Amino acid sequence: MTTESRAARWRIVLFAAVLATGLDLPPSAEAAGELPTATAQRAAVQRERSYDGTVEAERRSTVSAQVSARIEQVPFDVDDYVERGDIIVQFRDRPVAAQLKQAEAAEQEARARRAEARANHGRIQQLFQQGRVSRADMDRITADLQSAEARVKAAEGALLAARESFENTVVRAPFSGIVVERHVEIGEMATVGAPLMTGLSLEHLRVAVDIPQSDIGALRSDGEARIDLPNGGSLPAESIRVFPYADPSTHTFRVRLRLAEGQHGIYPGMWVKVRFLTGEEQALLVPQSAVVQRSELTAVYVLGEDGVPRLRQVRLGRVQSDGRVAILAGLDDGERVVTDPEAARVQLAGGNG
Repeated sequence: MTTESRAARWRIVLFAAVLATGLDLPPSAEAAGELPTATAQRAAVQRERSYDGTVEAERRSTVSAQVSARIEQVPFDVDDYVERGDIIVQFRDRPVAAQLKQAEAAEQEARARRAEARANHGRIQQLFQQGRVSRADMDRITADLQSAEARVKAAEGALLAARESFENTVVRAPFSGIVVERHVEIGEMATVGAPLMTGLSLEHLRVAVDIPQSDIGALRSDGEARIDLPNGGSLPAESIRVFPYADPSTHTFRVRLRLAEGQHGIYPGMWVKVRFLTGEEQALLVPQSAVVQRSELTAVYVLGEDGVPRLRQVRLGRVQSDGRVAILAGLDDGERVVTDPEAARVQLAGGNG
């Protein structure tokens, strides 16, 4: 190897060593100061109390038979969706239809008898006014008219009952919802009061929560709550009903929260988180962008007095509507946090080689 080649090789090695030495230098305060930061400050936020609640169906009912008849059709089964007014059970209606026809005929006959009695009453009344019939005849024809009118009323009542019985041979859904239980099969003989189907509505829901007696006072006075949904959103409670007594075994008060009508992605039997808003409190807030999540570690980069960012573990509270998050522990009021954690990590990595 020539002398010039050796010299060129040593110049390359020396240049690489200089670069390596520069990477080992710690980050300067001037470079760290270029990182975007925000000051942790205390501010008034909405105070919340969170509890676990259970979703319930506000409309859940078991439809029972109103006639004694054989079942001919059951169009729906468990888990089927039915609209309000859909036929869910059809009974054999021939005997009831025959009774209805008899009632209609009896009512028509009663009306005809009444019309005849009215005509006779009118004629006798004219003769009575002329003095051509006795008072006894007038009283008798009046009684006949009253009896005819009473028979019409009785026939009308019997007709209404027959129509009601005929309508009860068709059982319709009282509301839109899901069939959760089917109690009968085709061909069975149902009796009055026998359960037919059980259903519930998915559009009329409520949430039941058990509240400790120590917290019930604040909830009674404020009366505002939100339900966290599985999709990450939340829904305000339309109304809050606090039971006026506590469970003697658990010493908790049952609270029911009514939700707005509609589908919200939650179903009866699910657990949900309920947040009660009870006034204001002071909280230490930082931008949510400053928070670092690394596996089980939750931290922020805090800018020290020397201008160097250092990773510090914190415990988070609730995220506010303005994008800031409450810090429950690990940070003091007035400290500066880096709002671009990736930039802070790159700078520290560059300083450590």
